[in-house]
Amino acid sequence: MAKESNSFHEENFRRRSRYTVVFLTMIVAFCVITVLNINTGNVDISVSKIWEILFGHGGNDVEYSIIWKIRLPRILMAAILGGALSLAGFLLQTFFSNPIAGPFVLGISSGAKMVVALTMVFFLEHVGSFSSYTLILAAFIGSLISIGFILLMNRKIHHMATLLVGGIMIGYICSAITDFVVTFAEDSDIINLHGWSQGSFSGMNWSNVRVAAVMVGVTLLLTFFLSKPIGAYQLGEAYAQSMGVNIRAFRVALILLSSIFSACVTAFAGPISFVGIAVPYLVRRALNTARPLVVVPATFLGGAVFCMMCDLIARMAFAPMELNISTVTSIFGAPVVIVMMLRQKKGR
Repeated sequence: MAKESNSFHEENFRRRSRYTVVFLTMIVAFCVITVLNINTGNVDISVSKIWEILFGHGGNDVEYSIIWKIRLPRILMAAILGGALSLAGFLLQTFFSNPIAGPFVLGISSGAKMVVALTMVFFLEHVGSFSSYTLILAAFIGSLISIGFILLMNRKIHHMATLLVGGIMIGYICSAITDFVVTFAEDSDIINLHGWSQGSFSGMNWSNVRVAAVMVGVTLLLTFFLSKPIGAYQLGEAYAQSMGVNIRAFRVALILLSSIFSACVTAFAGPISFVGIAVPYLVRRALNTARPLVVVPATFLGGAVFCMMCDLIARMAFAPMELNISTVTSIFGAPVVIVMMLRQKKGR
């Protein structure tokens, strides 16, 4: 009995130690990448100058403006939206019980992009301006439209691989409509839509940060409240029902929360590929657990670090030319998805 108790405590200690190491590693990576993002660019600013500007109001007006009006809002948006996109993938993977389900692969990001593009064209031609909340609402509607088609397909198609192919086809259709809108839009301001439609964190401001922080923060809190039902659902619908989980309401909540996360990302940064699949997988592998209370914050932090790193590479790899963020996330995310699929195949 004593040996079993000691073994349990040792296992518990090893598990907690692993969690601590993973979280500390991501926090350190977050801090290092934040400094690198602020430090690097067309104008180099030393770390000591950055410290003075952030905490001591030092530096000249140009350096102050570069950090506070350009680089810092962009970094924070990359972190917020990266975390949101990763959690959107985690929730969709929970819903479909498949690790390859994600906002980009299922065409949800493309649906959101399509409705946002149509909204931007309409408002620029007839109203002249639009707010961040308008774009988020448009992206949310687009996400729900795509998910609606996927769920209709899910009632007829029970094979997950076929369903994923259907989601990809929906994504292509939505992307084709978006490209058509962008190509034939008459307003000169729609030129900005082309860069957005490829995915980018550039042009962010503090107003965007505030709106995104509120929307993502509230949705993240609601996701935490679902941690216990998610844990039960991961063990099967029958077990979740025996634990008192209302399956219908729970599945609706998963769809709504993942749609809000996806909508926030698409509204501000456009479609970003593979983050919602790769990051949850890497986090679960690093933690060696699927417990939502641990995985949810780790996935958000991991997504923030991943997107901040990719944004840094997008800015600096071929400076002064900037790559689309989806180009970089695909380079790092797609191999992870391939490895994940190969591991699943070997496990069968």
